[in-house]
Amino acid sequence: MKPTYIALLTALLAACSQNKAPETQTPAAPASALTASPDEVRVNPAQIQAAGLELGGFTWKNLSSGVQANGVVDVPPQNRASVSAVMGGYVQSVAVLPGQQVRRGAVLAVLRHPDYLKLQQQYLQSRARVTFLQQELKRQQTLDAEDVGAKRKLQQAQSDYAAEQANLQATAGQLRMLGISLSSLNQGRIASTVTLTAPISGNIAAVRINPGQYVNPQDVLLELVDPSHMHLELQVFERDVNQVRSGQPVLFRVSSQQRGPDMTASIYLVGKSFDPEKRTVNVHAHLEPERTDLVPGQYVAASIQTGTARQRTLPEDALVQAGEFSYIFTQTVPGTFRRVKVATGTSANGDVALRLLEPLPDSTHIVRRGAYFLDAELRKGQDAEE
Repeated sequence: MKPTYIALLTALLAACSQNKAPETQTPAAPASALTASPDEVRVNPAQIQAAGLELGGFTWKNLSSGVQANGVVDVPPQNRASVSAVMGGYVQSVAVLPGQQVRRGAVLAVLRHPDYLKLQQQYLQSRARVTFLQQELKRQQTLDAEDVGAKRKLQQAQSDYAAEQANLQATAGQLRMLGISLSSLNQGRIASTVTLTAPISGNIAAVRINPGQYVNPQDVLLELVDPSHMHLELQVFERDVNQVRSGQPVLFRVSSQQRGPDMTASIYLVGKSFDPEKRTVNVHAHLEPERTDLVPGQYVAASIQTGTARQRTLPEDALVQAGEFSYIFTQTVPGTFRRVKVATGTSANGDVALRLLEPLPDSTHIVRRGAYFLDAELRKGQDAEE
């Protein structure tokens, strides 16, 4: 029986295997195409011709090497002025606006207060008393000369006259500080207001008052800046300060300057103390020549020229500025360009020194003109992908 059962089982298994449908094999999904690099851009020959792209290589030139520094446009302390009230009072009127140019002695604001009237009253009373005491002193001197007056009365007259004269001079000094004319006051014309005038010629940097406001003597009411002698206040790192000397030329740009030649200055003074937090030293530089198109407080990026060295350069049209770094474009294959980050140095006659952040052979084909066109095409492609 056993051989029979084994034969039947074998036959059934064979039949089942013949009737079973073959499994469908799912074809493997094709590998997805490699996406282009986010720093690559492709353009056709017509675009290259229309944009006027020019290819070439680095140019080696002897350019000044320097120490990089940041700072601001500033003015000396004597070219700044803060205006306050000598005595507290109420603002009657304000005669200027921020940014307005004024000359020394121009009226800035008018104040009023009853104390101004009282001080003038004290002056007139003291002046009248000095006149009386002066006459009394002369009488006592006459009596003493005739030996008919008491010495004590003469000494008292001298003391009273000197004390009142000192009081008169002190009151007159306070009135001069307030700007009240003593000649007009001596003629009986009492001023009910006090004018604040500009102590220097310059521009109004800030106005911190308005009519009706009460001001105290310690309050700064207005600020003036005279931009006739602007300079640079630079911060040089501790590691570089030994390379900086008085008289060295400085090339700098303000934050609003995108193109054009660098402005020039020269080192006048190198500080002798470190900022303990930033580890920097203050360096004072004078503009050469003097300029009137800058504004105190503007941020500047400067390069202090400490020597000359042979450096890679490219024309300005080959660079795309992006914050503290710049970009150039290299050709990988015809019609395809790759964006490369570089650091820029000094510039001269439209050529900018470069410091490579990744190795590039001198034989690399570089876009020497038309970099901004490629940057725009690259950004356009990135926006389209998003």
